[in-house]
Amino acid sequence: MHIALYKPDIPQNTAAIIRLGACLKLKIHIIEPCGFNLHDSRFKRVVMDYLGFSKIFSYENYDKFLSKNIKKRIVLMTTKAKKNYHKFNFKKNDILLFGRESAGVPESLHKTIKNKVKIPMNKKTRSLNVAMSVAIISAEALRQNNLLK
Repeated sequence: MHIALYKPDIPQNTAAIIRLGACLKLKIHIIEPCGFNLHDSRFKRVVMDYLGFSKIFSYENYDKFLSKNIKKRIVLMTTKAKKNYHKFNFKKNDILLFGRESAGVPESLHKTIKNKVKIPMNKKTRSLNVAMSVAIISAEALRQNNLLK
C-alpha cells in the first residue's frame, strides 16, 4: 500500500505519517516542493529513528511522480468527494494521495483523478489533520486487503 503527500506544508505531519508508514509497512511518496526542508529539526524530532524502517520516495514534481507510478491506481482523499472511504473498494497496490495541509491539490489534479473518497465529518467542521486522515484511510485500505498483521 502507498501513501502520497502532495507538496506537504507541515514537517510534523509528514514526520508522523512516515512513522505511521514504518509501523504499518506503507510506502511513502513525497511530491515536492515541500513547504519545509526535509532536514528541519522539527521534522527530525518527530520522525526520530523511524526513517530507517520506512520506504520513502521523493519526486521533484507531480509529473515525475506520475511517470514513475503509471501502472498504479491513484485514489485522491478530498473533502470534495462524494464517496465515503468505507464504501470504496481499495486495492492492494493503490496510491492514496493526500493534498497539502493549506490548499489540498489543485483543481487541475481533481479533474484528472477518477477515484476520490472522503471521510464523513460534522458539517460544521472543515477538515481533519492530514496525519489523522492518513491513519484512518490507510487502516481501512489495509483492512480491506487483509494486510493488517
